[in-house]
Amino acid sequence: MSVGSLVALLVFLFPLAYSPGPGNAFFAAIGASHGLRATLPALAGYHLATLVVTTFVGFGIGVTVFEHPGFAKALGAAGSMYILWLAFGFLRAARTTAGPRVESGSKRQNIGFWSGAIVLLMNPKAYYIIAVMFTQFLRPSTGETMVSVPVIALVFTLNNLVAFLVWASGGRALTAIFQSESARRRIDHMFAATLVGVAMWMAFALFT
Repeated sequence: MSVGSLVALLVFLFPLAYSPGPGNAFFAAIGASHGLRATLPALAGYHLATLVVTTFVGFGIGVTVFEHPGFAKALGAAGSMYILWLAFGFLRAARTTAGPRVESGSKRQNIGFWSGAIVLLMNPKAYYIIAVMFTQFLRPSTGETMVSVPVIALVFTLNNLVAFLVWASGGRALTAIFQSESARRRIDHMFAATLVGVAMWMAFALFT
């Protein structure tokens, strides 16, 4: 893959990664409620899944999502329900009134590595974005597929990781401004609503 193609890929990916989207909102919400460090396991799960899925799609493996629209809808519906379940956890935390949240330790265990991976794996829109990326930047006719696919997958994954770290840091910065327990409860309510919005976003994407 040439340097020019790599620069073009980064330009293509920049607005996709840094503009508001379901993944960004998800990690901003976790960062706001749990802190930046607590997002790291979920970030690892999400981006390991991203790297694996992107590599598979690049090599033409695991294209069931594209071949069977019904499977994509079922996958997206399951993902939306999972996000709603996480939103319910924020609402439960908001009802906690005593000092540092006793419940937050269990919450952090729930929103961990596998939670991040599930959010990626159950988002059919991600598969389509990856497919579009490869149609634009993979040139099988050059005979460099074995090299280009891993490079594109790695650049895509790392670009997303940096963007999501920025969003998670922004969410944490918001809570640093509001230190009182009542303010934190309001933030939990706000980010529960954010996750509900993410779930609706994923569900809406199934029909567009």
